[in-house]
Amino acid sequence: MELNIIEDKVITATQELLELSNIKTGQIFVIGGSSSEIQGERIGTETSLIIGDTVIKAVMSVLKNKNIFLAVQGCEHINRALVIEKNCAVKYNLDEVNVIPHRNAGGAFATAAYNNYQEPVMVERIKGHVGIDIGDTFIGMHLKEIVVPVRLSIKEIGLAHLSAARIRARLIGGDRAKHF
Repeated sequence: MELNIIEDKVITATQELLELSNIKTGQIFVIGGSSSEIQGERIGTETSLIIGDTVIKAVMSVLKNKNIFLAVQGCEHINRALVIEKNCAVKYNLDEVNVIPHRNAGGAFATAAYNNYQEPVMVERIKGHVGIDIGDTFIGMHLKEIVVPVRLSIKEIGLAHLSAARIRARLIGGDRAKHF
């Protein structure tokens, strides 16, 4: 895998999702992914810390001046807990959990975030506003209701399927209700 191609695709996908979702300052961008799937292997079998670091740094480069929080989902071995910056946990009143992601429990993406954040903390759940899923790791559990798929020009990162989502407000009322 060429890391510069992975980086470019992640940056493009992140930028497109921001444009198409209308995310606002202070909201949460969730990412989950499998470095194994990016390499064309079965999820969890060929974890690459280099690929994880490349992906997370690429997303962070897009978000850094936009004041959008990045929440990085870990793997099933840490119950899909997420790495966030401490100030995100404070703003959203999230309870921290005690686990440190690493290559074999947490995965490459969460490990990279934990190592690159200024003040990383782990939380068990979050309600994000947009998200990218690389390799079908099922980030939907960490998005607010109602989740809406977003079609991006990038369909794969490496050999992993890429999907993206945003949220919308719940539509209430009956036939007579008007919605914006």
